[in-house]
Amino acid sequence: MNVLTLILAAATLAAPLPEADILGQADARIEKHRKGDIVLRLTNNGRVPPAGLHVRIRQTRHAFLFGSNIFKLGACGSPEANAAYEQHYAALLNYATLPFYWWHYEKDRGRPDYDKTKVMADWCAAHNVMTKGHPLAWNWFDPKWLPDDPKEVLRLQLERIEECSRRFAGQIDIWDVVNEATHYDRPDCKKNSPRLTKIIRDMGVGPFVRAAFQAARKGNPKATLIINDYAVGDEFAAKVIDELVDDEGRPLYDVIGIQSHQHGGAWPAEKIWDVCERFARYGKPLHFTETTFISGAQGRNLAEQRQQAGSKFKWASTPEGEKRQAEEVVRFYTILFSHPAVEAITWWDFTDYNAWQGAPAGLLREDMTPKPAYEELMKRIKGTWWTTETVATVEGNGEVRFRGFLGDYTVTTADLGGFSDRPLSGDFSIGKTNQKPIEVDLAFIP
Repeated sequence: MNVLTLILAAATLAAPLPEADILGQADARIEKHRKGDIVLRLTNNGRVPPAGLHVRIRQTRHAFLFGSNIFKLGACGSPEANAAYEQHYAALLNYATLPFYWWHYEKDRGRPDYDKTKVMADWCAAHNVMTKGHPLAWNWFDPKWLPDDPKEVLRLQLERIEECSRRFAGQIDIWDVVNEATHYDRPDCKKNSPRLTKIIRDMGVGPFVRAAFQAARKGNPKATLIINDYAVGDEFAAKVIDELVDDEGRPLYDVIGIQSHQHGGAWPAEKIWDVCERFARYGKPLHFTETTFISGAQGRNLAEQRQQAGSKFKWASTPEGEKRQAEEVVRFYTILFSHPAVEAITWWDFTDYNAWQGAPAGLLREDMTPKPAYEELMKRIKGTWWTTETVATVEGNGEVRFRGFLGDYTVTTADLGGFSDRPLSGDFSIGKTNQKPIEVDLAFIP
């Protein structure tokens, strides 16, 4: 190939995908990337079930992580509101972000709020919800008790990262390690967090994020570590991600975290896809870690209205805004669920009650009733994108052939067929890499 041909070929590969294709081909991509054909090989204590036996296959969990922060768990204003929050959360989502903001988490030195975290983590475990801690390091506010000595501040920061990741190993195994490092030196950071900001400035972004990730890995070698940022351009890539490697150039991170707060309006489809493609080139999974669409007023004069109204300003959810929010949510989630590099989407906040910035950003209203966006996600997460219960027939050698969405399943004998005097059941998972038959040993249902 000559030079001109190479240039044209590169330009073709880099050409943005038009919106019509991004949306029009989404269902086909979902079918390709989010489902799998598998063969189950069933046994019961070494016995093979006879051909013709019927079994029922039921999905119990998505492999894809559909989540939200769960900051309002038990803090929605009343027992009834708390119960509604929990019910709606568990019905829709399988992933939760737990708060670890240092200045709030450890208001007094040596007294971190581990007990509150355990309550949240225990609730998640009881409801089959995977957990993530957020964040281990962020220079948004200094804990008031931090000393002035930069060396001691760095020691305390790294000690804190290692301690949290070690203490909650097995309960919280996914971490946003460093948050928003690209613009660590913006004015609010320098004003509110001068001590933590100084250690990053003195070390440099690269050395700081490397030290932070190494501390998190030391605390829990099996943890999934995320570098998280609201910057979604080349600066995040060059300033942070490219620097977050060991001496041999191997990534110290496991996942690239992308914030996507859209208070001012929805991203175009082309931008959503471009962001995915830009960071997918690193060959690591992508998590959309903080996603917001509001169901109220939008516009450039909104800040002016808030300033004029002061404490009387109410950023309210409206019927028109809720309709728009639902449409934007469906579009955004469909595109991300169809992209093979994306493995998680986290909503921010789950309810309007005391939401960040006072925004009507929840999937639930302040009274904990679901908005249309919640209902539309339910139709997809537990409907269109969920494998309906299936009755399959056992073939020779106890094999059952099946296609379904990636995730966890239970298989149960639908009839006994003389094989057993009691119903039998077993669990299995469908993953991206399943190639060989999945061995499932059926056991009696208690």
